[in-house]
Amino acid sequence: MDFAKYLSYLLKPQNHRLKELNGLLLNYLIIFLFIFSFSSCSTDTISTDKPIRDGELLVSKSKTFALGFFTPGKSTSRYVGIWYYNLPIQTVVWVANRDTPINDTSGILSIDPTGNLVLHHNLSTIPIWATDVSLPHSQRNSTNVVAQLSDIANFVLMLNNTKTVIWESFDHPTDTMLPYLKVGFDRKSNQSWFLQSWKTGDDPGKGAFTVKFSTIGTPQFFMYNHDLPWWRGGPLNGALLAGIPNAKRARTIYNVSFVGDDNSVAISFNMIDKSALTRTIVQQSGFIQTLTWDNQKSQWNQFYIEPTNQCDNYGTCGSNSNCDPLNFEDFKCSCLPGFEPKFQHDWYENGDGSGGCVRKKGASVCGNGEGFVKVVSLKVPDTSVAFDKGGLNLEECEKECLRNCSCAAYAAANVKNGGSGCVAWHGDLMDIQKLSDQGQDLFVRVDKVELATYYKKSKGLFDKKRPLAAIMIASIVAIILLLSCVYFMRKKKRNEKMMRQLNQDSSGEENGAPHPNLPFFNFKTIMTATRNCGHENKLGQGGFGSVYKGCLVNGQEIAVKRLSKDSGQGKEEFKNEVTLLVKLQHRNLVRLLGCCFEKEERMLVYEYLPNKSLDFFIFDLNQRSSLDWGKRFEIICGIARGVLYLHQDSRLKIIHRDLKASNVLLDAAMNPKISDFGMARIFGEDEIQARTKRLVGTYGYMAPEYAMEGLYSTKSDVFSYGVLLLEIIAGQRNSHCEKERSSPNLIGHVWTLCTEGRALDIVDPTLNGFYPSAIVLRCIKIGLLCVQENAMNRPSMLEVVFMLSNETPLISPQKPAFFFNGKQDLQESSTSGGGSSINELTETTISAR
Repeated sequence: MDFAKYLSYLLKPQNHRLKELNGLLLNYLIIFLFIFSFSSCSTDTISTDKPIRDGELLVSKSKTFALGFFTPGKSTSRYVGIWYYNLPIQTVVWVANRDTPINDTSGILSIDPTGNLVLHHNLSTIPIWATDVSLPHSQRNSTNVVAQLSDIANFVLMLNNTKTVIWESFDHPTDTMLPYLKVGFDRKSNQSWFLQSWKTGDDPGKGAFTVKFSTIGTPQFFMYNHDLPWWRGGPLNGALLAGIPNAKRARTIYNVSFVGDDNSVAISFNMIDKSALTRTIVQQSGFIQTLTWDNQKSQWNQFYIEPTNQCDNYGTCGSNSNCDPLNFEDFKCSCLPGFEPKFQHDWYENGDGSGGCVRKKGASVCGNGEGFVKVVSLKVPDTSVAFDKGGLNLEECEKECLRNCSCAAYAAANVKNGGSGCVAWHGDLMDIQKLSDQGQDLFVRVDKVELATYYKKSKGLFDKKRPLAAIMIASIVAIILLLSCVYFMRKKKRNEKMMRQLNQDSSGEENGAPHPNLPFFNFKTIMTATRNCGHENKLGQGGFGSVYKGCLVNGQEIAVKRLSKDSGQGKEEFKNEVTLLVKLQHRNLVRLLGCCFEKEERMLVYEYLPNKSLDFFIFDLNQRSSLDWGKRFEIICGIARGVLYLHQDSRLKIIHRDLKASNVLLDAAMNPKISDFGMARIFGEDEIQARTKRLVGTYGYMAPEYAMEGLYSTKSDVFSYGVLLLEIIAGQRNSHCEKERSSPNLIGHVWTLCTEGRALDIVDPTLNGFYPSAIVLRCIKIGLLCVQENAMNRPSMLEVVFMLSNETPLISPQKPAFFFNGKQDLQESSTSGGGSSINELTETTISAR
């Protein structure tokens, strides 16, 4: 008995079964039967006599993917696409008619008599979209061609009798790469598989950014912006794509397949855990992002994103130059050996390396004693001007390259088993980047003068032609080294003892070791520089001790933090700052110059910043009038870049835990520098969240999950940053309360004004209306996104930096944390007041730093 007959049977008035069921039970039964009927009738196949119309779905056998008509975002147009079937968030992975939308719901997807998929609407004879398959007339049987949605989201057109595939959506990807889908090219069939971003979140049309393999020179992975190189993933070096830093980590989660020969290149992947959902998407904002689905949190989590730093942008430092993303304090571009800046003024005066480098004047690299210098750990140059030298080893490659005057450099083609094969570059060397991991050695052609300089540096003072002189020099050096070793061993033991004592004081464990990369200042030097830490040199006082201004004998100004002997919390802060700041270098972090621990003294020596801290300006009526909107926006962006470095771009993953206005110092040019890392914590690469029983930080800046449950993560710093951003805009503390306000804190007041359409009322009146309203409103919205109550809803700092730098639409923020509707005294809910620090380490009143 089918569903219709059975339902009719149940509903007959004379049927005794109807009398046994009450009305409510009958309703539930009818609903269940409808659902059951719908699910049982769902199909994964289109045939000539069975098209699908707008409102109908194809569902893959495993119920993983669905194909049908959809409307993206705020658009009113209809598209045919594929998306994940059972996820609460509609996530589209493929679009058929991406550039030819339908303006109503009359669309029909069918198979025509020629065996092609066609999309019509309003019974029009001209298709909106169609495949381009040419079948022999003998195979154009109306029942012989079907289209099926597979469990891997591949929509396949095939011959029903032989299951021969004649067209598939995997050959025509849009913006998303899924497991088993390939990206590459085949020269024989003139086929290319590439990804192309949507125009916007509401328009799946072909956007500006394309990800594909270049067919010029040695194949390599690229992202293009309107056909211009934007980011380069590099060539395959036998093990991985060298320009993708997370490639090694990815191999623990993905099986990556790469095939390549003279005619074709293709890369694909699948998950080791077959039940996991993942996708790689080309964003319309110019990022390539890999996401994995979190079933517990019902959301997509970011696994990987590129580009992540300035050096990832193609050609940041121009030709024949190396870009070092880890060099944040100094200029990140450096010329390759034998080269000098092309535009000296731009390079040295303006810090602009985009002009690149050229051969040094007078250099001769053709038949005049030239050779090669090894530069280690690089993303090798753009291989568009490179040639694969086949089976040559590196020694043979060097000889081959040396015979050709146009050969500028060479490297191993395959890094496995110590390196094999050879790639040689002819012409300028573009887009080189220093890599901390998985980099390759590049051998750069230099003239005999540069080669001799390099030889001396690598070989030292010894000359095989002068054995007697070498012996004499060696003897003298040995004596000096012996005496030096005796001196430094004694000094090392003293420093180790002091460091062990420092660690024992702060952690109770005698396991300390000196920091070899951190300069040590002796006590006398600091006392001289600060005039014995005299009162006239005192900059401020805090729970940790005092800060003094000093001047070294070379004229360099310094700020010295002197730890109070009876401050237990200050010792912990001291240890943390020594551990962290010695490893961190960024233009938006305060720079640690060294430390001192002699005669039971513990001191940290910083660069001196003359413009005090940010709170001195934004919370003072007279001082904040000197900060126009342009400067405030630069400070907002600078702080964001500094926090992003801590969370993602540094060698360590750092949670600051006390980000606030008084911990942001300003240099002579009013550039912000984050300071006070005493409460910071190091997270493992895969660590997401931690819990503590001892709260440290400042009320008013604390995220709710940290203040109430002791949970902290990168999202805790995002919350603090959001508070700080709103304070900079308003020129008010978050804890500042006004009688006429409906909320006792700034966050709640901003939220109320935004819901009433009066967001600009919060802007600091000292700006006198001289600010761009659209940008200020955008910043307010970003601030509210950062202070949302649910930590998972807050953006990452990478997303914050992107939102500040671009004009893409923003999602609407949800209710912020600590939002009070009625009049309350915020201090009643905290033990130390809205602006005070729990451990008194952070409320330092410093007149200049």
